[in-house]
Parts: sequence; C-alpha cells; structure tokens
Amino acid sequence: MIQASVPNPYSPTPLPADPVDRGRRDPEETMSRDQIESLQFERLRWTLHHAYENVPAYTEHFDAHGVHPSDFTELADLAKFPYTDKEFLRKNYPFKAFAATGPELRRIHASSGTTGQPTVVGYTDTDLDTWARLVARCFRASGIRPGDRVHNAYGYGLFTGGLGAHYGAERVGAAVIPMSGGQTEKQVQLIRDFEPSAILSTPTYLLTIADGFRKAGIGPKDTSLKTAVLGAEPWTEEMRREIEQTFGVDALDIYGLSEVMGPGVAGESVETKDGSHVWEDHFRPEIIDPFTDEVLETGRPGELVFTSLTKEALPIIRYRTHDLTRLLPGSTHPGHRRMGRITGRSDDMIILRGVNLFPSQIEELALQLPGLSPHFTLTITRPDRMDEMTVTIERRPEATMEQAQADGQALRGQIKTTIGSSCTVDVVEPDSLARSSGKLKRIYDERPKG
Repeated sequence: MIQASVPNPYSPTPLPADPVDRGRRDPEETMSRDQIESLQFERLRWTLHHAYENVPAYTEHFDAHGVHPSDFTELADLAKFPYTDKEFLRKNYPFKAFAATGPELRRIHASSGTTGQPTVVGYTDTDLDTWARLVARCFRASGIRPGDRVHNAYGYGLFTGGLGAHYGAERVGAAVIPMSGGQTEKQVQLIRDFEPSAILSTPTYLLTIADGFRKAGIGPKDTSLKTAVLGAEPWTEEMRREIEQTFGVDALDIYGLSEVMGPGVAGESVETKDGSHVWEDHFRPEIIDPFTDEVLETGRPGELVFTSLTKEALPIIRYRTHDLTRLLPGSTHPGHRRMGRITGRSDDMIILRGVNLFPSQIEELALQLPGLSPHFTLTITRPDRMDEMTVTIERRPEATMEQAQADGQALRGQIKTTIGSSCTVDVVEPDSLARSSGKLKRIYDERPKG
C-alpha cells in the first residue's frame, strides 16, 4: 500500500458519459497561471513526501544532499532538491526507484537499453488513467475528435509510444488502427483501405510512408489523412513544412519521454502551431543551464527538467531530460507554459573541432535547398588526429544529380557560415540510406574510443 504523510490532492474526475463530451477541454486546461501554481504547490508537496517515504532510493538521495520534504514551503524551494537522470534509474534497476511494486502495479514499460542498462517505468491504475487523459488532451488540441479514425504507426511493446498513443486516442473517442511501426507497404494499404483522418508516428517514419505511397504510384496527398501528430524525435519547422506539403495535412508536435510518463506530457494546438503546452497540472517543468545547473527564467534556452506532480508508481523528481529548449508563456492554454522546439539533446551534441552542432541544424539548412531530401546521416571520423564530419544526403527524386550536387555544395557552405564547422557533403541517390520505422539514427560516430 503506497502512502505518504501528506494526503494525495489528486483525484481523477469521472469520464463523461456522453462520448461527444470527450472532445471538450478538461477543467484544468482553462485554469489561470495563479491557479496552476497553487495546484502545483499542493501536488509537489505530496510528491516529495510520497517519494521520500515510499522509495528508499529517494530517501538516500535526499539525505545525501541534506534536504527533506519539509523544506518545501514554496514553489521556489524545488530548486533545493537534487536532480535525477537516467543513471539514477539505471542504478536502481529494475524496481528500486518504484513506490509501487506489489498488487497496485498495473503495467511496466522500459527503454530499449541500446546505450546502456534499460530504464524501467511503472504505472498504477491511476497513473494509466492520467496518462490516457493527457494524451487525449494532446489529440484534442491537435484537432482529433470523437468518431475519427486514427492510424497508429508508433511502435508497440516496451516502448511507451504505441500503447500510450493508443489509449489516448481511444480516450478521446476515436477508433484506433493499431498498425505499429514497420511493414511500410502494409501501412500504405491500410491507410488507403481504412481511410483514417489522422496518423501518429515519428516525423522521419512518416516520410518513409510517403516514399511507400510514391512507390505504389499514389500521391501522398491523395489520402484521407488530415492530421499528423508526430513525436519521439526532434524535428524542425522546415520538417513540418515538408510533411504538410507532402501529405496536405496539419502536422502537430506531441512531447513526452518514458521516464516522465510517455507521450502526452505536452501537446501542440492546431489553432496556433506555436509550441507544445506542458500540462502543468501534472508536471512542473524547469529550464537549467546544462553546464552550471543554474535554473533559468522563462524564455531562456537550456536543458529541460521535469518533476511529476501526480505519479504514484514511479515519482520523478527534477529529472534531467537532456532535451534543449526554452519555456514560453501559454497561448491557447494560457495557464500552461509552452515548450519551444527541441533544438537537440545535450547528449546528442556533436563537438567538431571545438564547434557545437546538432542534427536539427543540418536538417533546417538542408530542407531550404530544393534538390536535397530530408534523408541524411552524419558520420564523424578522426583520420589524422583531426575530427571530420561527412553529411550523406539523398537527392530528391525530381532533382537531377547535377542539381542536387550543386545544392550539396551550397549546404556545405551554409554549414560553414551558419554553424562554423567545415564538413564534406556526399549526395547520394534516392533510397540509398536506411529507413527507420521508429526513432531514426542520424549520427554515426566512428572516432576511436578512449
């Protein structure tokens, strides 16, 4: 039985009896900033006590930093508490960071563990209910309505994307086509046959689906799709334009990560397309300087940090996401701050001859050149004690190789001028590079280790 000395101030409201009502906003979405912060204070107070009293890993963590939940007397006091990160969860693998490991635990997800020990996350019934509600909020904001058909091309399984999106779409009142990732020819067939109005996937995999339509002799615009809700990897405004022009859809961002909840931590409005609103009745975001750990004010760019406010099975305190962005005032949901575009990850940053760069910067420049496609990779080598980067990028099918190579040279010059780093650009034929059905690998670091 999980419990804390401070009562949990979160009690989920019942679902509307009428499915049409699921298309309306939750009352918390219309709260003012003052109301949100008052709610955050009460929920943060509970979360800190809940974590300290139910999770030995947090008890040790707080004690080691000389801080106690009773030290939290105002929102600013959150800065007194230590950060956590993937290493905190890996150190406590699999369940030592959980507050619920017995009969209250209802589901377990995990990361792929491709870069180390997997991070494991868990959910109680209340957690799963919250998750579905917040994903449904994101989908409503993006324009998905009760009665819509939604094609889900996120991967199912231990990855949180597929099931998180699935239950959120059902919660909003839509019919879900649980395709999962891969089998691109079948994706094309089902989109044609089932005529969904919305699709859920990573942005790069949606471009792979576009290639599948073209190979089948079908224009990507000649489908029933009207909305694409895309996440799980950083993407730029140039990529949004590429997708919208390719499919004739509204392309919206959805943000989340498994450790914090999964997809649905923040979502973008089709009305403005100006960044994802963080659902601050359930999460407290901070932006910090990734080098000094200083908390930065709203508007300044830095690393995104999250504290959960209502999670039961796996409370998360000041979790460093490594995602680089900034917080902005709310627009369509004024009480909830927005996230700017994720410009990259601090652990994905390439340091090339003293210059910091991210794949998203290359994407932004490449998509401004008509002969170059969105499909590219970055290979880092060190042949003579000096780092070198090669951008391998496909030409667009409608461009000649001569035109694409000219644009490749233009890209090389723009990378040097805009980012400040020299590189080689290798233009290759369409379909030369591997496609991904999930998160795309852009960076191949072939430098000697050690």
